[in-house]
Amino acid sequence: MNWHNLDINRVFALTGSYPAGLTSQLAEQRIVEYGFNELVEKKKKPPWLLFLKQFNDFMILLLIAAAIISGLIGDIGDTVVILVIVLLNAIIGFVQEYRAGKAMDELKKLSTPQVEVLRNGVPVMLSSVNLVPGDIIFLEAGTLLPADLRLFETNSLFIDESSLTGESVPVNKISATLSENDLPIGDRFNMAYKGTLITNGRGSGIVVATGMNTEIGQIARMLQAEEAITPLQKRMADFGKKLSYLVLVICSVLFVVGLLRGEAAIKMLLVAISLAVAAIPEALPALITIALARGAKRLVKKNVLIRKLRAVETLGSVTFICSDKTGTLTQNKMKVVKLIPYPGTLDLDNELSLLECAMALNQNVMRTDNGAWLGDPTEIALMEYIQQNYSDGRVEEISNRYHRVAELPFDSDRKSMTTIHKYGDKYIVIAKGAVESITSILTTSDLNSQILQEASELAANGTRVLAYGYRTLEKIPTPFSYPEIEKELSFAGLAGMIDPPREEVKSAIKECKIAGIQPVMITGDHPETAAAIAREIGILDQNGLMVTGSELNRLTEEELDIKVERVRVYARLSPEQKLNIVKSLQRRKHFVAMTGDGVNDAPSLKAANIGIAMGINGTDVTKEAADMILLDDNFATIIKAVKEGRRIYDNIRKFVKYIMTCNSAEIWTIFLAPLIGLPIPLLPIHILWINLITDGLPGLALAAEKTEKDVMKRPPRSTNESLFAHGMAYHIAWVGLLMAGITLGTQALATYHHNSHWQTMVFTVLALAQLGHVMAIRSEKEFLFKLGLFSNPQLLVIVFLTFLLQVSVIYLPFANKILKTTPLSLYELLLCIGVSAVVFHAVELEKLIKKKLYSSSN
Repeated sequence: MNWHNLDINRVFALTGSYPAGLTSQLAEQRIVEYGFNELVEKKKKPPWLLFLKQFNDFMILLLIAAAIISGLIGDIGDTVVILVIVLLNAIIGFVQEYRAGKAMDELKKLSTPQVEVLRNGVPVMLSSVNLVPGDIIFLEAGTLLPADLRLFETNSLFIDESSLTGESVPVNKISATLSENDLPIGDRFNMAYKGTLITNGRGSGIVVATGMNTEIGQIARMLQAEEAITPLQKRMADFGKKLSYLVLVICSVLFVVGLLRGEAAIKMLLVAISLAVAAIPEALPALITIALARGAKRLVKKNVLIRKLRAVETLGSVTFICSDKTGTLTQNKMKVVKLIPYPGTLDLDNELSLLECAMALNQNVMRTDNGAWLGDPTEIALMEYIQQNYSDGRVEEISNRYHRVAELPFDSDRKSMTTIHKYGDKYIVIAKGAVESITSILTTSDLNSQILQEASELAANGTRVLAYGYRTLEKIPTPFSYPEIEKELSFAGLAGMIDPPREEVKSAIKECKIAGIQPVMITGDHPETAAAIAREIGILDQNGLMVTGSELNRLTEEELDIKVERVRVYARLSPEQKLNIVKSLQRRKHFVAMTGDGVNDAPSLKAANIGIAMGINGTDVTKEAADMILLDDNFATIIKAVKEGRRIYDNIRKFVKYIMTCNSAEIWTIFLAPLIGLPIPLLPIHILWINLITDGLPGLALAAEKTEKDVMKRPPRSTNESLFAHGMAYHIAWVGLLMAGITLGTQALATYHHNSHWQTMVFTVLALAQLGHVMAIRSEKEFLFKLGLFSNPQLLVIVFLTFLLQVSVIYLPFANKILKTTPLSLYELLLCIGVSAVVFHAVELEKLIKKKLYSSSN
């Protein structure tokens, strides 16, 4: 219902209300009909069900199967470790999902406990939950609106609607009927909405919507939609399925081949089970969690607070960043950039021009004890200009010299504010307001075309323009009214202000585009202002489009999908429109980051692949719905986070490559040994040691690898890109075969010479080969000597400690008993080290070959 288009008498009729308000009996009937005035959320899953849901993941089910298998073959230690890892992941997932539900709880808090209502013809204080459509309520400054209202009485009523519309300046409300049908929420001046704050004045309104039918209720309904799945979740699910199929096939083939060779079924079953244990990377989920947690910790130092760990990596896949303008791309602080003074007949000060004196006199700001200005942001900017260009006390000095005696406050009909000051035995009238308002009350219209042209040129550059006029009076007229005071003015000049862009934003936008990410501005401001700022910082170019909320309403879903990739600026949008933009980009296979600070942004933040809330100006609702929070509200910080996200994904790929290569080596070793007539080379305890010590510790240290040099010169990863893309699967296969080859070669040589230490040698070669491998894959392109041996000291320490641990299980007697190892001679140990080093050099050679092939192709 377009309540803003209806005459107030029609509103009374449709809501079934009366000038004396509703009766108590009628109000009770409507509570039954409409329900209480509160936000209702869909039934939550109980905590125990949320916890069990964490186990409904393919990779987790695989790990549980591995734990059962390990228990069946007698390796209780393996079972315990796997189950601890599974439980840890379940707890982390449960906590994150449980906290996400708080967004609805925060929305529920946006209600006024008590409100003054007209019931039975008498004003009474009632709980806001008992409001119903048709109720008449009284408004005053400081009130948080309890429902959606059609206003029918206003007196200098200003409402801060920033939490709902994104408009940073309080809106002057009116009671008159509006004629335009297709108006965004921010332009419905005769409406007031639940959750917004009255900053000035008073008024009355009739309730037209309560609870979930309010604008904020619609937002609450949108917040209950399912969250977008992260790229990492997609890739890990795909990885888990492929791995399980591969393990089943290999184990089945090994079992059948063994039976065909005449091996005992029980023996081959144990071998197949050992192979399954070797294939499943028990430490991988924990490593990913730790890598994301470390990345989140680093991001805090860069003013980014991560709320959902798995979303850290999503930053590396982002193709569109939809950003709010005010405070994120700009400084959220008005600044005077241009004054155009006109010569006047009054000389009020030796230093200040007449225009600057008018600025100092026509204002309602205050100074705190520490010298800070309080009041309207526009007027503060005007006072700061005078303070910075003259002396600290010049504003107060001028104000005291020309004492104010009367004031006509601003209203949206006149679009002006007028003050009257003592001037000797006369009075000075100073008016400021919109250019068209001031020019319409000038003494002469000769200057109007020139003034309007100058103002238009300023506005075209995104400048907010105020005009000033003045006149002198012999005495204050009676009656004291707008028509009598605001007439026959002389023109004093124009003042132009902007909310300037943050200094670092231009370079951040440029870096964004180089990285293949398209920034988009979404703002509640007027189109001209938004477009000017977007051009200045590099978001809007000649090929980009700007779309307003009204234009967006006229587009079908198909038309929006066709157009959405070309739009660079959206102005005057509703919460639902922001949500539609996110969904449209996602339908075009884009990964979307969305920033926001108000309640109106919460649904789009939740629907985006990564929602980014503002830490300084953001509401609690927005922060709860977001994946990450910018502690400095700065767009440039998002780019730092994207860079860190790409680094994290690179490092995740590195330790997936490392662990899966090691596991494939174990698979090939166990699978091929019986096929070529060798005994089973490794015991289950050896596999457990390698998986948890040799795999886990160095893999963990890979998370600390520094950012690759070209990380922000690559395009974003494709949304359907496999975790094993860019040759990683081939690397896992051939390096795994190489490790298995040198391991089985060592076994064959040792058994040929009847060496009783052959199993310990096989165990050692496989373990040390993996340490050589981890040193080589620290970078996919750079050689170790160029990368720097000490550039990741954590990895170097862990590799050294892992080597010492491996040596200890060879030579310590109690370790010999537990791991079934035997001490090696110095010659045997050196032989194992030398053979295992082959893997390091082979992987470094792979980089050289890739570089040569790349150079020749270019």
